[in-house]
Amino acid sequence: MPFIQINTSSKSVVENDDLLQKDISKMIAVLTGKPENYVMTMIQRNAKMTFAGSDEPCCFIKVQSIGSLNPSSMSKALCELIASKTNINTNRIYIEFFDVKASNWGFNGSTFG
Repeated sequence: MPFIQINTSSKSVVENDDLLQKDISKMIAVLTGKPENYVMTMIQRNAKMTFAGSDEPCCFIKVQSIGSLNPSSMSKALCELIASKTNINTNRIYIEFFDVKASNWGFNGSTFG
C-alpha cells in the first residue's frame, strides 16, 4: 500500500535505476513499518521541470500510504538517499506526503478498508 513516485528532470538518474528502486522500496518499507511486498515504486525520468527558476536537475517525490507516515523523518532519509545515488542536490527535491483512507485504496479486486 505505500506508493512512492519519483519525477525527475534528469535523463539518467543513476547507472542502475533498478537498484535505486529496490533501495527506495526497502527504505519505504522500513520507514512505514509495512511489508515490502505491498510497496510500489515508480521513477519517471526526463520530465520538463524547473525549480527556483533553474532547469538544473531536480526531483518531485510523492509518497502515499494508509497511515504510518512521518514526514519529518522520512523527508530527510529520502532526500539523502536520492542525493547519494543521483546528481540531484537535496535542496532541489520536493516531497509530498499523502495519508490515504483505507477505503480509498484498492488492491486485488477490493479495498483495504
